[in-house]
Amino acid sequence: MTGEIPGEHRAADIDAFLALYPAHIVRQVEKLRALVARAVPGASERLRPGWRLIAYDLPASRQGTYFAYVAPEVGHVHLGFAWGTLMSDPTSLLEGAHLGLRRVRYLTFQPTQRIEARPALALLREAARVAAMHRGERQLLALARTGAS
Repeated sequence: MTGEIPGEHRAADIDAFLALYPAHIVRQVEKLRALVARAVPGASERLRPGWRLIAYDLPASRQGTYFAYVAPEVGHVHLGFAWGTLMSDPTSLLEGAHLGLRRVRYLTFQPTQRIEARPALALLREAARVAAMHRGERQLLALARTGAS
């Protein structure tokens, strides 16, 4: 590398990625990015171009621990959670069960929809809590959620 600062390179990649979307979608993405930064201040942000999303990692290990994402689409934006099936969701906001997704759950925001900070922040913090668990703890939680003993 030629003295490039990795964070700046990632920011440029994300900006280029977002330039592919309409302005109203980018505004929603920016609001969600700010909420992730507010909910989990130590999280790192990176573009995952193959998945067409912005991924967030906890600084729990050398490679990070993936816990959330923001995925723009032409008609809406998803705020997703890598371990969503294990998260507490007392108000039943999480989507994805109907698709048979094994782990991921998400919220969907339309271009003009107001993003309510409080529930999004609570879910982001819950996602970080679950992702930070040891593998065995997540396995026990999964067993408890399915009713197995």
